Amino acid sequence: MVVVGAGMGGLAAAARLAALGHRVTVLEQAPGIGGKLGWFARDGHAFDTGPSLITLPQVHRDLFAATGVALEDVVDLVRLDPAVTYRFADGTPLAVPGRRADVPDAVDAVLGPGTGGQWAALTARAEAMWQVTEQPFLRSPLAGAATLARLARRASDVATVAPWQTLRGVGTAYLRHPHLRTLLDRYATYSGSDPRRAPAVLATVPYVEQEFGSWYVRGGLRRLGEAVAARAVDRGAVVRTGCAVERVLVEGGRVCGVRLAGGEVLPADAVVSGADAAALYADLLPPSRATRRVRRDLARSTPSLSGFVLLLALRGRTPGLAHHTVLFPADYDAEFDAVFGTGRYRGAPRPVDDPTVYVSAPDDPATRPDAGAESWFVLVNAPRHDPDGGVDWDAPGLADRYAQRVLDVLAARGLDVRDRVRWCVARTPADLERDTRSVGGSIYGTSSNGARAAFLRPGNVGPVPGLFLVGGSAHPGGGLPLVALSAEIVARLVGPA
Repeated sequence: MVVVGAGMGGLAAAARLAALGHRVTVLEQAPGIGGKLGWFARDGHAFDTGPSLITLPQVHRDLFAATGVALEDVVDLVRLDPAVTYRFADGTPLAVPGRRADVPDAVDAVLGPGTGGQWAALTARAEAMWQVTEQPFLRSPLAGAATLARLARRASDVATVAPWQTLRGVGTAYLRHPHLRTLLDRYATYSGSDPRRAPAVLATVPYVEQEFGSWYVRGGLRRLGEAVAARAVDRGAVVRTGCAVERVLVEGGRVCGVRLAGGEVLPADAVVSGADAAALYADLLPPSRATRRVRRDLARSTPSLSGFVLLLALRGRTPGLAHHTVLFPADYDAEFDAVFGTGRYRGAPRPVDDPTVYVSAPDDPATRPDAGAESWFVLVNAPRHDPDGGVDWDAPGLADRYAQRVLDVLAARGLDVRDRVRWCVARTPADLERDTRSVGGSIYGTSSNGARAAFLRPGNVGPVPGLFLVGGSAHPGGGLPLVALSAEIVARLVGPA
């Protein structure tokens, strides 16, 4: 069995399948493992360049238990409290506690009496949504009408999920304070989506974050990827890096192996693809009638947003800086219009002039050269790399100009580090595309824009017998917990050797 890609989806699938007795070879085009769970180090400064926290840790506990060890025996999990500190456009700061029970009082204290109750009512509705959707959707393979039937087994469940309602709509219904609506809107970006089009069920994202906690892995989240890879190898899998897969081979109507860029052929009775699904169907699989529907669905879906990243090596320390900080703009809708080329920027996506800025600054000695320094991962939402019809992130000077713009926005919102920068590395959506082969640098493959978006996402069982899909561009979606669940689904589908 061959696994294409040593991102978290591929590694988790390899570990589970090897534990089930399969002979597994993992092929990764990059020099190292991890995929989007990247790591950059220079001059003693180090950065997670992808996910920066773990939510729903039980999913990862299940993964490690299935391969014979306990999660906490191999990584050092630290619960974050506060989980995130937000700063709204008017300067109001809101530190959100790491436990759901503590959130309403914290909200009341900052935004006024009754606002905590608004948030509590929303998360209670989100809890009900979670109970309806977790097993039949998130932990089960996507199966078209059968999936819809599982979700619609009771009229009350359909009313709870409200598939006709958007995330913005459910926020408007429950949240009267504008800052809370802004806060909820942000969770659409967890799936690379627009809150005005994303489904209301994404309200489960803040519920999960607050109910099950936000967690950091001491030494960086790359330690999680390393630990999963070690489990796969320990159970007998072989991991080969620097091996780009050029083609998934099909013979007699079913998958029979892969061909590497250098011409080497590896026979396999099954192929698990952790590659970006759009790239898989466009580049790795030969066109056929069997794949036509999936290609059509991908063409009809909206690609997820991407991100523009600054890695900042800073002199000095910032008093009171949280592990995660989010700085909101005055006009959030302008950001989504720019990123997706909608509304005032219809058909013309562009870098966001006044973006939301996310700062991850772990207080972890593994990320800095000494106690008098900081390493910041700074992310802003960005349109994907699309030289033909959108933004060409390789255009001369664009990355440098936009890096300066992001630094200026940080300064304007109270985090001026321009005179503290030792060095800065900018990473654009074009860089992400090159590093991970995600089309256009779309972080999550397709977005959740639209009521049918989840059902346009490629399923875990490919249209060619012997082909399976894992990772953030396949069902059930992006983010570390869902990627791990995609591997769990595939391992269950394949079964023991």
